[in-house]
Amino acid sequence: MTTARTVTIPHLGRVEGHGGITVRIAGDRIEDVNMDIHEGSRYYEALLKGKHFLEVQGIITRVCAICSANHTVAALNALENALGIEQSERIHKLRGLLLLGSMIESHSLHVFALALPDFLGHDSIISMAKDHPHEVAFALRLKQLGNRIQDAIGGRAVHPINTLVGGFGTIPTAETLRTIRSELEEALEPLMDLVDLVAGLDVPDWAAEPSIHVALRPYEDAYRLRGVAICTSRGDEFPITDYRDVVREFTVEHSHAKHAALASGESYMVGAMSRLTLWGHFLGGRARTAFERLFGAEVGNNVLLNNWAQLVELVHAVERSMELCELLAAMPRAASEMQQYSVRAGRGIAAIEVPRGTLFHEYELDADGLVVSANVITPTAQNLANTERDLRIAVERMLAEDGFIDNRELSLQLEMVARAYDPCISCSVHVIREDAP
Repeated sequence: MTTARTVTIPHLGRVEGHGGITVRIAGDRIEDVNMDIHEGSRYYEALLKGKHFLEVQGIITRVCAICSANHTVAALNALENALGIEQSERIHKLRGLLLLGSMIESHSLHVFALALPDFLGHDSIISMAKDHPHEVAFALRLKQLGNRIQDAIGGRAVHPINTLVGGFGTIPTAETLRTIRSELEEALEPLMDLVDLVAGLDVPDWAAEPSIHVALRPYEDAYRLRGVAICTSRGDEFPITDYRDVVREFTVEHSHAKHAALASGESYMVGAMSRLTLWGHFLGGRARTAFERLFGAEVGNNVLLNNWAQLVELVHAVERSMELCELLAAMPRAASEMQQYSVRAGRGIAAIEVPRGTLFHEYELDADGLVVSANVITPTAQNLANTERDLRIAVERMLAEDGFIDNRELSLQLEMVARAYDPCISCSVHVIREDAP
């Protein structure tokens, strides 16, 4: 008689938002593996219809508090593309620094507070702090530094208000930028010490499986968060304006969030591991040292190492932020930075790399500047199908190796796989009802 059992994780801990995992096993056969997204759907794209384009930023940034700066920059870039607005050098650099501040804040939180406890045998950062008090204190200070960067550029740490269509309301002073740069420089050596700590940890390989990686080709020959084309690890390259032909969204019964696949129907991965796979050769400085310390010659296929890929990016974000602070502080002083523009009908698409992967925003405006349609595809929505694939692979391998693994142990290991993707569940549940007017 075949023994059947169901492993249910009703609430996935140490991730943003509310989700769970359900696995149904019949003997040695896996019947079902679902990443259950329970958070209520929020119809942001539908809410934007009929709104003036100047209202878009204030609405869409509230998709998520952690990702607010990223949605803001993506929305502004798309709207400016629709309106034919060219960014000045200062606007480009300020937005770049804002994105890096978000990455420092987000990666610090995920790597040290959400993921690392699993590898050190703790159930939370609170218990981990007993054994690693200095490391935890530093990680929290680094997260706060990321917030301060966002506050200096965006006007506040969450849901920016200083970021405007066409530019910025106020410009941080050279003194503010130099102070931030000094704090970043002070953080670099302790951060490299944490790289050494992580490099000595064992990482299970039961979830290792090749993935198709997708990331934007940087706008210059350097490791950057903004790009000019959608690229895959198979060597494909597509214009960003063709993103709907590359990313095919679909719905599943067990989730309030959409899933995504390539035109071939295959799942894929976006995020730090994908960016390092495609563009890690552009890394320099201490980020290159961190890459070689944690990965050696190449990133590999183990999704659990996405946590360490974020750590490499964290080092890069600190170094690049220092560079941008210097460049911006050296620019001639200006009270504000705004590009002039006229309202017109148009369609704009933008894509940027954010902590969890590639983020797409698209807006169509009428002649009065009202939103005719909007579309947002988030990294977590793109990763969900690949997450379920990796969860299935992990269960199959653990059962094959151990014959039987109890539900508690299986749950802990499945949570590690899901957490490795650093899902932002709030960002993923903005689907539109098909029967919506």
